[in-house]
Amino acid sequence: MSMDWVRKRYGVPAKRGGRVIYSGGKTPEYGTIMSARDGRLYIRLDGMEYTHPLPFHPTWELHYLEGANHDR
Repeated sequence: MSMDWVRKRYGVPAKRGGRVIYSGGKTPEYGTIMSARDGRLYIRLDGMEYTHPLPFHPTWELHYLEGANHDR
C-alpha cells in the first residue's frame, strides 16, 4: 500500500518529506514522513537516536503541517 493509497484511504495530505506533529505521547513531537507501507506511515521523529523510522497510523494523533510537504 503506497503513499497514494494512504492519502486516498484516510483522506490525509501525507507525502514523503512532509512534516507532522505526533501528539500521542507525553509531549508533542515533530517528525518527517519517510515512507508508507502496509497502510502505515513510517516517520522519523526529530531527535531520534536510532536510524529507522517508526510506523504510525495515518490518522492516530498525527497533525499534518501545511506547506511543509515536498512533492514525491
